[in-house]
Amino acid sequence: MSISWIPLFSLSRNHLQRWFIEIMNKFLFGVVVLAAALTFNSCSGGSSERLNFEEQGRNVPVFNADSAYHFIERQLDFGPRNPNSKGHQQAKEYFLKTLQRYAGSRSVYAQNFTAKGYDDDSLALSNIIASFNPQSKDRIMLSAHWDTRPRADKAPTDKEKPILGADDGASGVAVLLELARLFKENPPPIGVDIVLFDGEDYGKEGDMSKYFLGSRYWANNPPVQGYSPRFGILLDMVGGKDAHFPKEGYSMQFAPALVNEIWSIADEKGLNYLFTSEVGNKISDDHVVINRILGIPTIDIIRHNTNSEGSQFAPYWHTHNDDISNISKKTLDGVGKTVLELIYNRVNVSN
Repeated sequence: MSISWIPLFSLSRNHLQRWFIEIMNKFLFGVVVLAAALTFNSCSGGSSERLNFEEQGRNVPVFNADSAYHFIERQLDFGPRNPNSKGHQQAKEYFLKTLQRYAGSRSVYAQNFTAKGYDDDSLALSNIIASFNPQSKDRIMLSAHWDTRPRADKAPTDKEKPILGADDGASGVAVLLELARLFKENPPPIGVDIVLFDGEDYGKEGDMSKYFLGSRYWANNPPVQGYSPRFGILLDMVGGKDAHFPKEGYSMQFAPALVNEIWSIADEKGLNYLFTSEVGNKISDDHVVINRILGIPTIDIIRHNTNSEGSQFAPYWHTHNDDISNISKKTLDGVGKTVLELIYNRVNVSN
C-alpha cells in the first residue's frame, strides 16, 4: 500500500531495496566483519567478549509505563492485527509513522514479503525495522512480534475469530516503542536496531511450519548482509498482571551470560518477583529462528510457568480475554527499566 508521507515508495520495489541496502550500509550498520566466521557455537558462549557486562556509571533514562500502556491502547484501537486484516494494515502504517518520528525517515524500513496461508491465500506481511545511533558499527537488536493470532484456539467459543492480543503481541511492541521514544531524547551509547516481526502467531497448533514467518524471512533475507549485532533480546507477553519471567530454556542455551545479567539487574532493582530465578521451559519463538539461522545470540523474555508437562501461559492466552483489562503498568515498568539499565549502563561500548 502506498504511504503518502514516504515519497520513495513511488520507486519500484527493486530500486527501493537497492537504495535501502546502500543507505543502510553507508549510514546505519556499516559492515561488521568478525575475525572468524560467525558460527552458532561461537556466538552462544557466555565467555564471549561481546557478552561481558559491567556497570559503566552512565545515566539511565526513566521508563514511562503510562506511555507504554498508551502504545498498547493505540494498537488495540485497530482491532485484531492478524495478517490481511484491516487492523493489520492500519497497525503497519502506525508503526512506520511512529518509528519515523523517533528514528528519522531514513532509519526506518518496512521489509515487505508474502507467505502462503492455509487456504492457499497470499499473506501480505511486513517486518518493521528501525535503527538508532546509526553511526555505530557496534550494535544490539531488540525485537517483538506485532501480528495477532487469527484464531482463538483456547477460547470456549468463537474459536475461529481473531484475538485482540493486548499481551500476546501488543505488550512487547509497546515496550519497544517506548524505548524508541527514549532513544530519540537520550541517544543510546551503542547502536540499537528494533525489529518488529510479522506473522509470528499465524500457525495452527501442531503445525510449526507457519509460525515465525517474519523472523524466518528476515533471517534468510537480511536487509544488510553481514549484519552481526552483539546480541538480541526478544520480548513476548511482557505486560500481563501477575506475570513471571523464568529464564527461558533456549535462552540459557544460546546466551546464558546475557540472561544472567538481565536477571541480576532485575534482582538489584527489587524485581525478582517478576524475573524469577528458576530455569524455565524451552519455548519455540522467534529467537530460536534467529539463533539457528544467523547465529546471533538472542534471548526471549517471555511470560510462562513451568512444570513437567511443559509451558503454561496466562489463562487468557490465545483467547478473546487477551485484552487491556489484563495489562499491568507495573509489569511493563519492570521490563522496561531492566532493559534500559542493560543498554545504557551495563554494556561495554567499543570505540
